[in-house]
Amino acid sequence: MSALNRYLRLPHPVDCACSVCWSKSQAASNTYLPLLCNQCLPVRLSQEAGRWYVTRPSPCAKHKPSLRAPRYWHVIYDSGKPTPYVPLFE
Repeated sequence: MSALNRYLRLPHPVDCACSVCWSKSQAASNTYLPLLCNQCLPVRLSQEAGRWYVTRPSPCAKHKPSLRAPRYWHVIYDSGKPTPYVPLFE
């Protein structure tokens, strides 16, 4: 059991490609979080007791998206009166 503890506490090499080192590099390189203004709060990542926690972004009232989707089309194509479908039997 002591050999396992010594193995687990070994530092990783600089060019290590394990999942732990990859996750650390991704979390460190993900610093591009655009701020829209001084009142908007970005996403925050924190690690507490070995667990990662994500705090949601909090945009200000000016940059907060609306709850309804924007209306894109009022009339797509108005070709006049609708023509009923009449199947032809030959």
